Amino acid sequence: MAALVLRLLGVLLLLSALALPLVRAPDRAVDTLVARWAPPPSQFLDLGGQLVHYRDEGPRGDALPLLLLHGTSSSLHTWEGWTKALRGTHRVVSLDLPAFGLTGPFDGTYAGRPYTGEQYARFVLDVLDRLQLPRVAIAGNSLGGEVAWRIAAMAPERVGRLILVDASGYRREALGDVPLGWRIARLPVLGRLSEHLLPRPLIVQGLVAVMGDPTHVTEAMVDRYFELTLREGNRAALVERARQWQPGEGVDQVRGVTAPTLVLWGGRDRLITPDHAQRFAADIPGAQVQVFDDLGHIPQEEDPARTVAAVQAFLAAK
Repeated sequence: MAALVLRLLGVLLLLSALALPLVRAPDRAVDTLVARWAPPPSQFLDLGGQLVHYRDEGPRGDALPLLLLHGTSSSLHTWEGWTKALRGTHRVVSLDLPAFGLTGPFDGTYAGRPYTGEQYARFVLDVLDRLQLPRVAIAGNSLGGEVAWRIAAMAPERVGRLILVDASGYRREALGDVPLGWRIARLPVLGRLSEHLLPRPLIVQGLVAVMGDPTHVTEAMVDRYFELTLREGNRAALVERARQWQPGEGVDQVRGVTAPTLVLWGGRDRLITPDHAQRFAADIPGAQVQVFDDLGHIPQEEDPARTVAAVQAFLAAK
């Protein structure tokens, strides 16, 4: 029996070695990705040596611009449906957070910072200062939601309204349907190996895991997530973020949020289950909650028209 197990293990190792060249995916320089993924109105700013990919759309006279923050392994493109619907009446700013999209890992004066919610919040405040935006409404999905509530608690004078979309923060009893790529990144050996490999099926699995309806995953969506993950340094930064992740760290700060708050959630979110929406509502006085029963972890991308309607009503309310 032991001999059979060893033989099978040897076969698996051999197959793995043969498969490595097929899934090996080298980093791509940011300038090779710009033409496809950063057409106008995309812009770049140099913030202390950190390249930041962002978009700033809509009327400059808007008294309360809307800032959109994406989640882990995503990019500003996840908000394109919302931006298209809102930019006629609202100034809408979106950006790629460090370690993701075309912004890439912390660099310049930010080099060496940990990829934690608190550090992201401080970074975003620096971006707002550079863009001369003293007060904004902030919407954030997943990690972006955590960054949003941290900013609202840390600098309440800067946040006029808060929109949390399947936001992270509270400790979970179980990891739920965590995408395989995140699990791999947290493993000591495989995590480092994943910095050089990127099987396309891994991207597909990750997107299926965050959708309420897997048929909403398109080839164009897979292309985007795949290519932007290959941006030089992003995979190494994701491994660092996965290792530094401390579930529930600092979540008591949610009780310090005073901005009017809308909590949007996908009823089929298996990554951060819908009961977390009620936890935010319990900790933020007056928070409104709307659950979309058929959507998953990225409802703004899965059904932008239906979800942005709730946002428009919230922003229009006195």
